[in-house]
Amino acid sequence: MFEELKKSIDKGIEYAFMTTEKLTKAAKELAKENNLTKEEAKKLLDLLVKKSEETKKTLEVNFQELVKTTLHKMNVPTKEEIRKLEERIKKLEAKKVPVKPVRKPLKK
Repeated sequence: MFEELKKSIDKGIEYAFMTTEKLTKAAKELAKENNLTKEEAKKLLDLLVKKSEETKKTLEVNFQELVKTTLHKMNVPTKEEIRKLEERIKKLEAKKVPVKPVRKPLKK
């Protein structure tokens, strides 16, 4: 029983990463093995494609969140933070305030 469940889970994960072409082939094989009608086979294919796309989107969102969290923990600035700093630098450079050189007193 456990082995059958494990195989089903493994197969589900495998389907999640298949291309539409491979999913079509897999659906045809499943339909043949289970004596499905053309309508049932079409429904099966639609379900596999839908679930595959949903899984890919979920994984992408989770991966992006993981990367974002990791970069934040590493204290890496975001594009937005860098853009704001660049704007501040441009504004400061535009002011062109003359800067007097600082002279250090000579040591005797």
